[in-house]
Amino acid sequence: MIRRLRRRIALVIAAIAAALGGVAITHRAPSEERPRAEEQRRPRDRDRDEPRRDRPSDRPKDRDGDARQRPPRDSAPPGLVVGEYRLARVIDGDTVRVDGLDASLRLIGIDAEETFKSNADRRDFESASWADYLAKKRGDSKRPIKAPTPMGDAARTWGSRWFTGDRRVRIERDHPAEIRDRFDRYLAYVMAEKDGRWVNYNVELVRAGMSPYFPKYGNSRRFHREFVEAEAEAKAAKRGIWEPGAKAYPDYPEREAWWTARGDFVAAFRREGEGKPGYIDITHEDALAQLQARVGQEVHVLGTIDDVSKGTRGPGRLRMMHDQHRSISAVFAEPDVLARSGAAAWRGEFVVVTGVPRLRGSKKGGEERIEIAVERASQLRLSPVPGLPAP
Repeated sequence: MIRRLRRRIALVIAAIAAALGGVAITHRAPSEERPRAEEQRRPRDRDRDEPRRDRPSDRPKDRDGDARQRPPRDSAPPGLVVGEYRLARVIDGDTVRVDGLDASLRLIGIDAEETFKSNADRRDFESASWADYLAKKRGDSKRPIKAPTPMGDAARTWGSRWFTGDRRVRIERDHPAEIRDRFDRYLAYVMAEKDGRWVNYNVELVRAGMSPYFPKYGNSRRFHREFVEAEAEAKAAKRGIWEPGAKAYPDYPEREAWWTARGDFVAAFRREGEGKPGYIDITHEDALAQLQARVGQEVHVLGTIDDVSKGTRGPGRLRMMHDQHRSISAVFAEPDVLARSGAAAWRGEFVVVTGVPRLRGSKKGGEERIEIAVERASQLRLSPVPGLPAP
């Protein structure tokens, strides 16, 4: 009797143990799977720290609102992609505006002709022959000028059509420190998705003959070859401004010689100063900070001459603008040094000033000004200008 009771108790205990073992296994299974579940969540957690342009939810959508399965191929290394924005409007062939940025975009490497923005300009165009209209606009200017033309309007129309259906565009830079121009516009390449890849609008405008390649402010670092090839293609096909008889600027050979000389001058400065902190482009976002950090040390500063004062009541000086509100000055110790430098004839042109920066307090209590003392004309290196003899 006792043996049977013991046997039954043993069987009950075994059954309970088996049951408990099953429960333990049931609870253990999720804990064993948890590391894999966490590993699956980690990539999604990392996505929260990624730029918005790389997140699937921010990819461009098609007309039905469904996210495209294949994102466009990247065309720029990190640091040069500003982001993706909704296109607001095309202002003219080389200027567009997007939602989310506080200024319009000045598109790198292109210079479409001017659009008609006033009735007065349009009346001037309609009331005179094409040659007389252009001659009146240029006047006695020694260098080519900008004037409204039918090809300017055509470039704006072409740009608007090219972006049709592309509500989201991608903004890229040429250099991390080249962010805005002196008029506060963002310097940019504008990419739009075409057949699953990002296509450079700037280059395509040149390929269509709506603009020449424009290296006046320096050759494109990233797309110089593409621009050159696109322009050669447009010229060979006689597209747009290159079409015989087109009402476009007739002096492009003169313009191109001028722009190329300037672009080569900037390219030479970049090569010479590569990796050297004493070479400073005044247009770069961090240029003033670089100059302040090198007060008392020799620097070479690239900029355009915005203004020259001959110093009838003090030392002569030339001014190079960093932006609309800030600039640096080269101060000439003697009037004859300024005269020998030739700076007065080089307004609007590139110059490299070599010297030692110093800080001067503002008379109105504002931030300190940066100056470079010029004691010898050789401290100024002027960019070549075709037709303008060097001093």
